[in-house]
Amino acid sequence: MRNSLFVLLIAPLLLSGTVLPAAADGPAWRDLHKEVEEGHLVGLTEIMDWLEARYEGQILEVELEQDNDDGRIEYEVEMIGPQGQVVEFEFDAESGKLLSIEGVNIDAMKK
Repeated sequence: MRNSLFVLLIAPLLLSGTVLPAAADGPAWRDLHKEVEEGHLVGLTEIMDWLEARYEGQILEVELEQDNDDGRIEYEVEMIGPQGQVVEFEFDAESGKLLSIEGVNIDAMKK
């Protein structure tokens, strides 16, 4: 079971660099920002840059979650591809390592 730390809903304006938290607890948000600044967590822009370099599509949603079983913090990024396919990417938030990809017609999104 996972515990959502916060959810970011990202509009097509994401390409302009605008990212708005849809649900975030004030102190928890500041703590997460501090973790990124101190290098304990990978910043969202690094994850997005990795995806942009390798896959075509637009980001629909980003979640930062903590796994209740092992405590690992993960980014879950949902993208829509050029053929309308929806694919979810999971990244380890501490290392930035890609953990899994789920969806259909994923190869059609590769650059």
